[in-house]
Amino acid sequence: MAGPAFRAAAVRVRVPATSANLGPGFDSFGLALGLYDDIVVRVADSGLSVDIAGEGADTLARDERHLVVRAMRAAFDRLGGQPRGLEVVCANRIPHGRGMGSSSAAICAGIVAARAVTIGGAAALDDTALLALAAELEGHPDNVAACLLGGFTVAWTDEESAKAIRLEPAAEVVPVVFVPATEVLTETARGLLPKTVPLADAAANAGRSALLVEALSRRPELLLAATEDRLHQDYRASAMPDSAALVAALRSEGIPAVISGAGPTVLALTDEVGADKLSQFAGERFAAHRLRLDRDGAGVRPLDG
Repeated sequence: MAGPAFRAAAVRVRVPATSANLGPGFDSFGLALGLYDDIVVRVADSGLSVDIAGEGADTLARDERHLVVRAMRAAFDRLGGQPRGLEVVCANRIPHGRGMGSSSAAICAGIVAARAVTIGGAAALDDTALLALAAELEGHPDNVAACLLGGFTVAWTDEESAKAIRLEPAAEVVPVVFVPATEVLTETARGLLPKTVPLADAAANAGRSALLVEALSRRPELLLAATEDRLHQDYRASAMPDSAALVAALRSEGIPAVISGAGPTVLALTDEVGADKLSQFAGERFAAHRLRLDRDGAGVRPLDG
């Protein structure tokens, strides 16, 4: 049986950074942020060429070990076969190891690009299958759901595969991220979590998670209460004491702040007026960046955009 046919033209894919958990929504909630990685992929006659600019340019592999390439290979297998060769160019802006979804972005970029360069790819690997594959490669669906769909997402896994719904964040919400210079590995942060938690803490998080859906989508004035967490952030504080202290300082001033994903980046959810005042909290250990919410998610973009 013949394998798939591929497009001769190069394809550019853009993927957003993401913040998972958002406080109480552990391994479920995700938010797409207006900071992007771009990749350009072309099917070649033979071999593999990987070029990287920006984040990870000095450390990432430029062969089959590269996460974008691994994701593309997995997607091509689902699409019916591998191309003879690949040229991949990555422009990375999402910080690595900071809890902003860099690995999810690489995975989503790879599978979206593989589908885009495959003729008939959208029919062979639809959006539902795309999310399922991305979650399978990442290991959990929260970041990949937000990366693929944009906006505010709620993700879960049933007996078959990962699922997600997208909600529209309130227009007045402005995210500000505080990015430290040091990394924290997701495996390290997860290793600090207990196997069981008190029932009262689990119940509290369930209530705050429900409130966060309303707060982030329609009533941002409730975000401070809605982002309270008793399930994971305190347990991880020893791995990122400066981040934990910053979250506490921001929240003491009435600013909704959480650890972004597994950390150590801190995410504050404020408004236009408040965003301009938050740089004073950065100090010497953090770089504060005012972003916008990404509402489009991963997608193919014009090559000259």
